[in-house]
Amino acid sequence: MTAHNSPTRVALVTGASSGMGKAFAKALHDEGLVVYAVARRLEQMDDLRQLGVHTLQMDITCDEQVRAAVERIQGRHGAVDVLINNAGFGLYGAMEETGIDEARYQFEVNLFGLARLTQLLLPAMRERRGGRIINISSMGGRLYTPLGSWYHASKHALEGWSDCLRLELGPFGIDVVIIEPGVISTEFGEVMVTPLLQRSGSGAYAPMARATAAATRSSYASGGGSDPQVISSLILHAVRARRPKTRYIAGKYARPMLFIRKWFGDRLFDKLVLSTVK
Repeated sequence: MTAHNSPTRVALVTGASSGMGKAFAKALHDEGLVVYAVARRLEQMDDLRQLGVHTLQMDITCDEQVRAAVERIQGRHGAVDVLINNAGFGLYGAMEETGIDEARYQFEVNLFGLARLTQLLLPAMRERRGGRIINISSMGGRLYTPLGSWYHASKHALEGWSDCLRLELGPFGIDVVIIEPGVISTEFGEVMVTPLLQRSGSGAYAPMARATAAATRSSYASGGGSDPQVISSLILHAVRARRPKTRYIAGKYARPMLFIRKWFGDRLFDKLVLSTVK
């Protein structure tokens, strides 16, 4: 049985098994949307399912699973009204010491996977002449840090991709919004640090790698980052707005770092960033 004529908006949130994605799914459910939360770790979304959120297992890099999720949601609702492209991770390590296969996987998760999901959802959005695509980038989509070349490259690419998509979809009544979080209290920091040290914790880049790991752990320590609810509030604002902004920025360090990057030039920004990893 389908519900194509239901007036309730339908949201799809990727990467919803933890951190910001889980917070987004809860916030949109509380807002009254029909929410589908997808992630690789289905069991980690049991709390969402108990709230009434629909949970599906989906690896953003697996085309078969992406297609199956889209077909299931569109089979019941016709189209997705709000797409939150949140799934992603941070690959850190010296560029020289990071395998190209690892770099490709970074782009598969942070760009190509979400692009494929978006492609599959767009025909139904265009037919309805409406929809909202919210891409979770990072302040790292406009900044850079040592040992983060592949991560930053993927987020810079996501920003450019989103800007082009906004122009292409505007005539169809579909909005494209970029969210740029700063340091948020999630598992991002610890997930990033261990592989960083495995790649670059010894050898030529070891001093920088160890300093970067220490600075990251300090930034993401208990109370060190902003609560994910800060970004959830931006998501709700972007969903509610008749005409949302093209970009929203929030979270620890985001605004001051972006201000310095914009107005003080590369050399000063280089010195500032390097001073944190000495």
